[in-house]
Amino acid sequence: MYVGIDVGTSVVKAAAFDGGGRQLAVESRPVELSLHGGFVEQDMDEVYGAVVDVLGKLTGRVPEPVELAGLTGQGDGVWLVDGEGRPVRSAMSWMDGRAHELLDQWLADGTFETVFRRTGGAMFPGSPGPLLAWLDRYDPKSLDAAAAAVYCKDMVFQRLTGAARATTDVSDASMPFLDPRTRSYDNRVVELLGLTHRRRLLPPVGDPITTGEAREGLPSGTRLSNGPYDLPACALGAGVTEPGDGLLIVGTCLAALVATTELDLSGEPAGLYISTDRHGHRLRAMPAMVGTAALDWVLSTTGVTHAEVDELLASTPPGAHGVRVLPYFAPSGERAPFVEPHLRAELSGVSLETTPADLIRATCEGIGYAARHCLEAAGLTGALAVCGGGTRSPAWMKLLADVLGRPLRVVEGEVGARGAVLAAAERYGVSLDAGVWTEPTDVVEPDPGRSAYYAKGFQEHLVRLDVARGAAGR
Repeated sequence: MYVGIDVGTSVVKAAAFDGGGRQLAVESRPVELSLHGGFVEQDMDEVYGAVVDVLGKLTGRVPEPVELAGLTGQGDGVWLVDGEGRPVRSAMSWMDGRAHELLDQWLADGTFETVFRRTGGAMFPGSPGPLLAWLDRYDPKSLDAAAAAVYCKDMVFQRLTGAARATTDVSDASMPFLDPRTRSYDNRVVELLGLTHRRRLLPPVGDPITTGEAREGLPSGTRLSNGPYDLPACALGAGVTEPGDGLLIVGTCLAALVATTELDLSGEPAGLYISTDRHGHRLRAMPAMVGTAALDWVLSTTGVTHAEVDELLASTPPGAHGVRVLPYFAPSGERAPFVEPHLRAELSGVSLETTPADLIRATCEGIGYAARHCLEAAGLTGALAVCGGGTRSPAWMKLLADVLGRPLRVVEGEVGARGAVLAAAERYGVSLDAGVWTEPTDVVEPDPGRSAYYAKGFQEHLVRLDVARGAAGR
């Protein structure tokens, strides 16, 4: 049995696979997000407790020997820990918006662009650079007390293995301090963000990914690897490794990833280049802030359940009777394929005749347009895989195929956990057939007529977005 652990933003999961990649069982547990005034935080002990809990239940259900385990989880944010990996304060989520004033300053004075040109990472309020600078200004005692500023999975790995010090991997370190050419921290970037005196907090980068033996959660001595984080783990789990091929993750975060061997730091600073364990191989990532969270808000507001979505999508035509949604609902604005901390969602074309079905279809279409924007900016030229919670809606997948104008290789199940296992297997030299492990469960073809309609709709979306960005930037 092979175990993948995926420490998500709202749900912690552990999945078991057999040697052929068949998913045997999954255990999950929700974890809380604390939202108040633009602050978004998590209780590290709760998150870690959820990991131990789901692992115990999983190994109890599938009592096979565990060959090895791989760990992945949410990226960005700041998780301040002491020398044993225990929390110094609550974790600051990647969704946190408190550092937007610092980002505004860096956008205005050129620091933001300089950092992108050096690292390929476009900072946003919830990335480690702005959050650490905010803490240094407003909560320096927390930084004084910390041994390391790590990422979610790093905290979990240290506590599961009892490692003497915290480490991270090249994928998590990619934002915003890693030089993608040298695969080490760029001290000039640390200096530009005013954090030279906090340099000690940046954890050593495991290259290749760090390994250890579990002492809690899994059978004692189980081999465990730390990384990559959830976006590149999903790319591995979906078989996206050839340059030009892409992955769209329709989850809380709408993430577009394209495999590449290029490093182009020109153009509009946005998204990031994620380094991988394969030297010279990267993922051009455009992780938009809001994916299924936008639809969840509309469903909650209209009193519609997820079970009703497919029926309602079928009950209203493409274009949703003129209703349009710019789906930028995140309190920290947008980060891909552009950065605008003050951008907010907009609904237009709404009248007393508008139905919940119109609002839901317009939201799904708006998310589709945002996905197309991200994929085009990331340089998609090859096949496109799709995974995430949104794939559970066949009608939405069909709509997405039409909006994107290309076939979708749907990969279901715990794709991030699957990718974490494949990464662990490569690190430990265990032979697994990645092609078999990553076969799609379905291929959704677009309708040519609807795709032509949505191609025009996408251009209209870009015009509305330009107007909204202009207003947000004032």
